[in-house]
Amino acid sequence: AVVGDMATLLGCCLGIPDDITAISLVALGTSLPDTFASKLAAQQDDCADNSIGNVTGSNSVNVFLGLGLPWTLAAIYWSGQGATDVWKAQMYNGKSYEELFLPTYPNGGFMVPKGSLEISVVVFSLCAVCCLALLAFRRYTYGGELGGPKGAQTRDSCILVILWLIYIAVSCAVSVTQ
Repeated sequence: AVVGDMATLLGCCLGIPDDITAISLVALGTSLPDTFASKLAAQQDDCADNSIGNVTGSNSVNVFLGLGLPWTLAAIYWSGQGATDVWKAQMYNGKSYEELFLPTYPNGGFMVPKGSLEISVVVFSLCAVCCLALLAFRRYTYGGELGGPKGAQTRDSCILVILWLIYIAVSCAVSVTQ
């Protein structure tokens, strides 16, 4: 809650919408410790397993526990509350939840309109496939995911940073246009 509030305040001061702040500043701030832990693991281990395992493990905790637990608790809470007056009065795109969702969900429920999530997930997935293809290429060409010639390390690092920038740029562009 504190990180979210601080990010919202910073975004407000800089004129950045909440969703753009979330996918850039908050994501970067929460991922940097994992980045350094992965770098350390890569330097100290004989293979890349721990380094890549740290990244995938951290991301799975963020997605499955960081999203799953709050959503589950909210769904349980709202299923017990029903369609309260507060729920009915919530607004989305100029219409109340009562107008939009009550016919389909007569008992109310935990509702989170998608916003720009759909395109963001597609772009992320495409960038992730590119990353996996790069790792497979490196394994085939250099015998492992990490290391290899200095030029290849620099090139592949740049490719990964560019993939991240593409994700940020497309997600921000979609967010601004919606």
